[in-house]
Amino acid sequence: MLWAISDLHLSLGGEKPMDIFGEQWEDHHLKIKENWQKSVENGDTVILGGDLSWALKLEEAGEDFNFIHGLPGRKVLFKGNHDYWWQSYAKVNKALPAGICAVQNNYFLYEGRIALCGTRGWTAPGGENYTSQDEKIYRRELMRLEMSLSRAQKDGYSDFIVTLHYPPFTLQGKETGFVDIMRQYNVKICLYGHLHGVDQQRVFQGERDRIMFYFISCDFLKFDPLLIDLSIFEKS
Repeated sequence: MLWAISDLHLSLGGEKPMDIFGEQWEDHHLKIKENWQKSVENGDTVILGGDLSWALKLEEAGEDFNFIHGLPGRKVLFKGNHDYWWQSYAKVNKALPAGICAVQNNYFLYEGRIALCGTRGWTAPGGENYTSQDEKIYRRELMRLEMSLSRAQKDGYSDFIVTLHYPPFTLQGKETGFVDIMRQYNVKICLYGHLHGVDQQRVFQGERDRIMFYFISCDFLKFDPLLIDLSIFEKS
C-alpha cells in the first residue's frame, strides 16, 4: 500500500515546540507514531511531502531521521521550504538511514511501475509580495519537476504520482505552471502540503482536469498518514 503525509515538523533533537501553533500540535510526534503504527505495514511505502525536520544543519537532524526510520514501511522524502538541513542531495542521501530515500531531480519507482516524482515547488506569480527572487526560484522548481518526470519517462514509465510541497494553485485557485507540466506528462495524482491554520480553508481536493489532488499536511490529516487510492491507474 502507498501512504502519504507531509509537514511533520519534527524537532526531537532541538527546541522548536509546535504547540505554539495550537493545542493540536502538542506532542504531535506521538500522535504520528501511534496512527502510523496502526495503519502502515513494513511492506508499505510512505511519501513524506516536505518539512520533515526543523533542524538547520544535516548533523542536527539525526534524531528526527531515526524517529522516521523506526516507523514501519519504506519512506520516500521530498524537500519542503523549512528543510534547511537539506543542502546537498548527495550528503542527504548518504546521511539518511536505510529505508529512507530522498527524491530530487529524479524519481522513486513504486511497485515496479509507478514513478514517484516531484519537487518542492514555490510561490507562484501573482502571489502577495512576489519578487524577482521568487520568480527565479519558481522557474528553477518548474525545471526540477520537468527533470523528475522526464527521467522517469525516458526510463520507460508512464504512470506518475507527483509530490509537491507548495500548492499547485495560487491563492485565487488558479493553476500554476506545475499543473501545466503535470498535464503534459498525463500525471494522475498530485500530493501537496505546506498550508496550515486558516490557509487550509482554501485547500482543493478532488479531480481536476483528470488529475486527482490530495492535500497531505499532517495537522489537516489529524496526524494520520493518508492511504492513496491507486485505482485511477487501472482505469487509464
